[in-house]
This record gives sequence, structure tokens and C-alpha cells, in this order.
Amino acid sequence: MTGKITILIICWCAVAGAQLHYPETKKVDQVDNYFGTEVADPYRWLEDDTSAAVKEWVQQENAVTFAYLDKIPFRDSVKARLTKLLNYPKYSAPFREGDNWFFYKNDGLQNQSVLYMRRGSLTAEPEVFLDPNTFSEDGTVSLEDIEFNRTGRYCAYAISKAGSDWREIHVMDVNAKKILNDKLEWVKFSAISWLGNGFYYSRYDEPKDTSSKLTASNSFHKVYYHVVRTPQRKDALVYPTKKSMDRNDPDKLYWMVASDDNRIVYLYITKRGSNGNALYYRDIRRAMGFEPVLSTFDDDISVVNNIGSSLILKTNRHAPNGRVVLFDPKHPDEKDWQDILPEKKEPLDQASIVGRKLFAIYTKDVSHRVYVYDLKGNFENEIHLDALGTVSGLTGKWNEQFVFYTLTSFTYPSTIYKYDIKTEQSTLYKKTDIDFNPDDYLTRQVFYRSKDSTHIPMFIVYKKGIQLDGNNPTYLYGYGGFNISMMPNFSASRIAWLEQGGIYAMPNIRGGGEYGEKWHEAGMRLHKQNVFDDFIAAAKYLIKNKYTNPTKLVCSGASNGGLLIGAVINQRPDLFKVALPAVGVMDMLRFQKFTIGWAWVNDYGSSDDSVQFEYLYKYSPLQNISDTTRYPAVLVTTADHDDRVVPAHSFKYIATLQEKYKGLNPVLIRIETSAGHGYGKPLTKIIEEIADTYSFAWWNLGVTPVY
Repeated sequence: MTGKITILIICWCAVAGAQLHYPETKKVDQVDNYFGTEVADPYRWLEDDTSAAVKEWVQQENAVTFAYLDKIPFRDSVKARLTKLLNYPKYSAPFREGDNWFFYKNDGLQNQSVLYMRRGSLTAEPEVFLDPNTFSEDGTVSLEDIEFNRTGRYCAYAISKAGSDWREIHVMDVNAKKILNDKLEWVKFSAISWLGNGFYYSRYDEPKDTSSKLTASNSFHKVYYHVVRTPQRKDALVYPTKKSMDRNDPDKLYWMVASDDNRIVYLYITKRGSNGNALYYRDIRRAMGFEPVLSTFDDDISVVNNIGSSLILKTNRHAPNGRVVLFDPKHPDEKDWQDILPEKKEPLDQASIVGRKLFAIYTKDVSHRVYVYDLKGNFENEIHLDALGTVSGLTGKWNEQFVFYTLTSFTYPSTIYKYDIKTEQSTLYKKTDIDFNPDDYLTRQVFYRSKDSTHIPMFIVYKKGIQLDGNNPTYLYGYGGFNISMMPNFSASRIAWLEQGGIYAMPNIRGGGEYGEKWHEAGMRLHKQNVFDDFIAAAKYLIKNKYTNPTKLVCSGASNGGLLIGAVINQRPDLFKVALPAVGVMDMLRFQKFTIGWAWVNDYGSSDDSVQFEYLYKYSPLQNISDTTRYPAVLVTTADHDDRVVPAHSFKYIATLQEKYKGLNPVLIRIETSAGHGYGKPLTKIIEEIADTYSFAWWNLGVTPVY
């Protein structure tokens, strides 16, 4: 055993102790002037991610990264363990369309989950309805959305290629399971909503150059109506028309949704820099035009359902934690809205109507509570959950007799329950069959003080029996943005970290929605530093309370969380040994210039504004890399087809880091090919990426996993 340890130490020194030779990335003479401040951008050429030069650079960077990863002796064992852990059946809750029931199932290691159908009954023998694994040989084409018409005769489904935000919509005859010739392209940020013999969807105009969707326009979004069995060129433009098109605001987004009873059509509109959405409606029976429910863009508002011509709405208008109101078109003035569920201390996460009952999911200290009301808002009962965690589902038809929901938590694998609306009782419907004993693990929720003394909650998960001696490898994950709540969830891949004596910590930092809109606003725009301070304080708490120490602490985040990690290791690199920023927003001065980046201006602000520029410039990960900072080991992950957070962010960031950092810790980038922002990624690619990030982390922590 001693000899084996000695060999591993020698290998570790060979991999981690020598200065890596990174590709020489050329620099250009590019300087931008922001309100009198000159900012160099020498790697601007890396923004052209379709050019031959950038593709060659990607190959060179990947060659260095994978040569490093290949030398980690336990990397294959980590991948094998992850493969075994993830090889278990996964189910979704069933849902009814027409006379048939549907559910998703993954046998274990299928790249994409398969949609099954039970004809006519919930107990009928299931048959494959749509298998996304047949869409492509390599599993890179995924099913992203599917909507059935009211009778259940037809469905329209959207697919994504290589993880792109662009969609193709196809139409299927349900009973015959026959795919029709309908094919709709250039679809993006779209609903699919059936009305009559067709459906509404949203798209952009087809560009002159169709060779790459990465360079296609993201301006002048439009809603069309498609009639089944007709070519796309005959689709009718519904909104905005030439008359109503706002040529001065090309960044508005439009969705159109028909009510379940096909009586009312709802029009949702968002615009650049808005903190909410506008909502309009049209009563088809009255042959009227669109009338406003809320024409401003300052608050979130959505339709829960309708009762005749009246609308039941969920909104945070004058209610940062959310409320449910009744809108009567005969009295449309906002002062006449009637509260059904007034705002509570706890944020309202979801409201739905199933079986003529109103189901409301509230968040209390980052776990869900579910209550049932009548349609006037009178409380009837609480659905008692078997664990403190996260609930999803509770959606269905107006006349259902029961509804399904899924419950999960850090040590509670996803479990599906069936709730009988009449008896008010929940029964177990489907339990996850996985080789995992939750009794072996412990979840704690702690509250710590941030820099400004704000109390921040954090979940800490670890295996029972480990010693809190300050020497445990710890994985600290964060997000903090866009009103997105980081709720308790089960991850089979996380077991691979925990079973090795590792600790997983997830702070609920500001910028998210865990405590309503005020929590979100406390981490927006000129308050974004609060997000970084909250995360830094989480690391300090873990160190102070002997969970770990800076030589054993990993920080990780994706997308907006990638920005978080980039900013934090600029500000407090001494707290972390390893940093894993994934698909991050790293150039805060130019993010709004790429694809859909303009939509994030409300959360971040924009360098087009002089005051916001100064704030962004102070923390932007790219512009604050220092040649005197002792950075932790860094593995950036991104994908060459990411059209959400374009890979140029990560490309420019790692090129700058490799140029300026002079220490021995590796600073590498892993660039996935034929993949996007992470959605719909084949399971094989997911396993490979997690295996590489875990292996990189353990190797640089000086930890050897034992299998």
C-alpha cells in the first residue's frame, strides 16, 4: 500500500507540479472607450467562434486539457463509478392528453428519456410513443417541448440540435404515431399552444445566410399560427403585425397561449431591460382585439386559468412574494383586481388549478409547502410531504379527479405521489429504484452572516461519521441571479463526491428567488457585489466551522454561477484550491452584444450606461484578472454550440488567465463539441464532463478516491 501511495504522489507531482505549456493565443490591438475609460480587449478575435482560426485554437486548448486529464490515474475509475451510479430507471409523473396517459422514462443510461403512452387508461400497458434517442446517432438531438391539442389527436414537439436554443417543431398524429410533413424552423423562445386545427408559435425571420444558427438574428421576434398539414411558408403572422411592430425596440419577445377551453388567447410580451412582462388577452367569442391586463413591464404576471371570461392570475404586482388575483374584464382597472390568495410572508412559487381546486406551492426557508384552496381562496388542506424538499408537478386538467406531484431533496431520490382530490389523500405512485441509502447521509441547513450582516441560508450535506476536523474535501456550489431559487434536489452523480467523504454545500445567496423579489433585487445590477460577498461568506463559514480549509475547498457554478466563480476567485482566491466555472458570463462589458445577452440587462445592468459601466468594470471576471494573483486550479467548461452564453466568454477569459497567471496551478478549459448550454445534453457527455471535473478537483486537492 505504501508503494502505491508513493507512486501516486510522484504522478501528482508530475501532473500538478510542473508549469503547463498553454497554446500561444495571438493578441490584437483592440481598445474600447467607455465614457473616457479605455479598456483593452486583445482577444476580441475569439468572439468569432465559427472561424477556422478559433476552431484551431479550440483544438489546441482541448489537446492541452485532455493531455492533463489523461494523466490522472483514477479518472477512468471515476467515470466507471458515475456510470454505475447513474444507471437506474428514471420516471416522470404521468400526464393525461385526450384519452391517453403519457410519461417519460429513462432505462438508466439512455442519452435521452423516452416518452411512453398508455392508451385509454392509466393502467394500460405502456408503449413507446416518441424516442428522442432515434433522432440522431450520437444523441445530440433532444426533445425540448411537446404539446397536444385539446382532443389529444395531434401533438407538436420541438427538438434542439447540439444543445442550441434554436428549435425545430414537428407534428405527429397521436393514435397512428405518425410524424407528419410539417416542419417549422427558426423557432426560438417559443410556446406551442393549440387552437382549432393549428397552433401558435414564436420565431425569428429566416436569415440570408442559413449556414450557422450561431450568427442568426435575435431581433424582431414574431408569433405565427400554423395549420396542421400545411407548409411553414403559409403560416399566418399574428403578432406583431406591420402596423403594431415597434421598430425602435427590436428585442421584444412575444408568446401567445390559448386557454384550455379555447375561449381566450393570451399575449405575453417582455422587452430589453424589463423586470417583468406585459399581458394582454383576447376573448375569441367576442371577436375582439387584444385588451391589456397589465401593459407595463415592471412586474411578473401570468394566467393560472380562466373561469368563463374572468382570469385567475399569479403576479408579484404590489406583492414581491407573489399573490393570486381575479381579473374581471368587465372591471379591468387594476384597483378592481380581487385577491384570491393575498401575499404571504413566504414566496409563492407556483399556482395551478386541477380538478376545480387551486394548488399553491410556497417556499419556506428554501423548502416547499403545498396548500389546497377552493377557487375563491378558502383554505381546504395542506398536502403533508414525506420530506423537506422540492415539489414539482401538480398540474393537470380542469376536471381531473387526481393529480401527480414529485418530491425530492438532497438525500431523497425523486418520488412520485398521486393525490386524490376528493379524499385529500396522497399515496405513493412510483419510488426511485436506486442503490442508495439516505440514512447514511446527513443534511443540515445553517444560517450565516454575509459581509453586511444579512442572514444567508446554506445546505450542507455529508456522510454520517466523518470528522469535522477542517480537512474534508468540500464542493461549494452557487448561482445567485435571475430570481432563480436553488432548491434541495437529488443528484446521483453527487453521491460519487459524498461517498468519498466529501462535503457538498449550497448557499442560497441573494439574486435568487428564495425569499421573493426583494431577495432577487438585493443581488441585481448595482447590488451584484452582494452575491459575491454572500458566496465568500459561505466559504469563510465552512472554514471557520471546521468543515474544510482553503486547500480542500472547491467552488463551482454554471452560467450566471460561472460569472460568480470568475468574480469570486479574482476577489478572494486565497479561499479556494479549485475553481470550476461552467459556461460563465465572463465579459460583463460585452455580454449584451451576443445572441440573447440583451435579455440579461435587467439583472446585470449594461456597459452602455455610464454608471452601470463603472460598477460592471469593477467586478467583471475577464477585466479583473491580475498578473499578481495566486489563482486556484481552474477548469473552465463550455461548449462550442452554446448560443445562450456564447463560448467567447470562456475563450477570452481562459486566454487572459493563461497569459497573466504565473503560478503552478493548472488553468485549463474543457470545450465540449456539438453541445450547447447544457440543456438536452446526452447522458454520455454528462458523465464524461462530471468525471473530468471531479477528477480535476480531487487531483488538485491531493485526494485519491477509493473504489
